[in-house]
Amino acid sequence: MLLFSGGPIFESSIPLSVFGIDRQDAGVPRYRLLVCAGEEGPLRTTGGLELTAPYGLEALSRAGTVVVPTWRSISQAPPPDALDAIRRAHEEGARIIGLCTGAFVLAAAGLLDGRPATTHWMYAPTLAKRYPSVHVDPRELFVDDGDVLTSAGTAAGIDLCLHVVRTDHGTDAAAALARRLVVPPRRSDWQTGQRHLDRSLPEEIGADPLAEVVAWALEHLHEQFDVEALAARAYMSRRTFDRRFRSLTGSAPLQWLITQRVLQAQRLLETSDYSVDEVAGRCGFRSPVALRGHFRRQLGSSPASYRAAYRARRPQDEPERSLPTPELPALRRGPVAQILAAPGKGDGEPFVRVPDQSGRSDVAEGPGRTRLRTARGLGAALPGPRDRPVG
Repeated sequence: MLLFSGGPIFESSIPLSVFGIDRQDAGVPRYRLLVCAGEEGPLRTTGGLELTAPYGLEALSRAGTVVVPTWRSISQAPPPDALDAIRRAHEEGARIIGLCTGAFVLAAAGLLDGRPATTHWMYAPTLAKRYPSVHVDPRELFVDDGDVLTSAGTAAGIDLCLHVVRTDHGTDAAAALARRLVVPPRRSDWQTGQRHLDRSLPEEIGADPLAEVVAWALEHLHEQFDVEALAARAYMSRRTFDRRFRSLTGSAPLQWLITQRVLQAQRLLETSDYSVDEVAGRCGFRSPVALRGHFRRQLGSSPASYRAAYRARRPQDEPERSLPTPELPALRRGPVAQILAAPGKGDGEPFVRVPDQSGRSDVAEGPGRTRLRTARGLGAALPGPRDRPVG
């Protein structure tokens, strides 16, 4: 486990809790964990706490698995000595894991080039922009690409670590550990389709002229318009607009627009009694069929199933909410957030879901590699490509 100064303590504690405690009495296999400092100490963490790691970078050469649980700032470059040590460990056969912002360390080391990866949704656009050869997908709880694995934010690190235990020692061992941690063995086993998309703007776009076009699009999602209309409002050709939009966000504008329409549909399903057909019209979809197809691809369930699951989970005494008026963030000083729920992966190499022997559709195959998809929610077993728009 590789620690750096300035990282939050929660993410840092996840591999300690999963791999660093002897729970053989509960049927959990024991790992030998070496906590290594990625730079000179003492290492400071949340609340002003100071940590001292018993090992240094030299210990990475002895590891079968290297876990980078977090990185202190997405705007800073990791120490070159640490990156060299991670690369050497990988070349010698070690499995490399990046939790949350630890993915930025793996990307800086060049280990994510040409690979699928994920990170916290708020930082996914920055990761995609800074490392364009990385196939960033913030919709995943974690991505297993064989010898390199990454997870989304915070608690998703637990999901990935449990997956590692399951891979190494089987389902029973992972289930025993999950019981001790009081978490579900697989979140996809109990997830009911609830996902979290975001419509706020990343600070990188705040001062760009495209910010006004994006703001207009968010205010007029109930109207039917396409990317050509947005390009015209920006006084750009479609090709120039696509290139400029992707350079700022790491996403294709069509994928972003579809995601925003799905997000608006999600809110209407939660807060109104409009029929699915009415929701489709109020979100700018040309037909209910188009809404259903895109909704299932984005959120893993049909609109009707999503609404039913949402209302079933809501406490009975919770008052009905009126439909809120969407608030646009301040364009010039908005938080670092996610302008898209998924970078425009559909424009790159195709990935299709392939059912495994159990009939589930958790495996996605692409050119030259296989990865495990998680947290599909309702409708996950439906066959067919997830990343191609329909309707």
